[in-house]
Amino acid sequence: MAIHLEHYLITGAILFGIGLYLALAKRNFVGVLMGIELMFNAVNLTFVAFSRFVQSSSPLDGHVFVVFTVTVAAAEAATALALAVLLYRVRDTIDVDEIDLLKW
Repeated sequence: MAIHLEHYLITGAILFGIGLYLALAKRNFVGVLMGIELMFNAVNLTFVAFSRFVQSSSPLDGHVFVVFTVTVAAAEAATALALAVLLYRVRDTIDVDEIDLLKW
């Protein structure tokens, strides 16, 4: 059985759906971040799959997009985790429902 582009796209869609569910359903800030990272990885999978199966002028187009996406995801994760530590120090919780920044 050969693996085609559709298999990668279905896997990416399932991963994206799981990440979206985690980002919307979790009440913990770290759980939300894990969902967002899973969505980034699903997008990276589809970029590499399109790079592999779709002929373009440069065969590394998808890989370059993945490098940029991983860089943005790493910066986002570092900033968000620093925010989570700060919120925990100030509010003693990282529960998303209990964080309202306009009321100190």
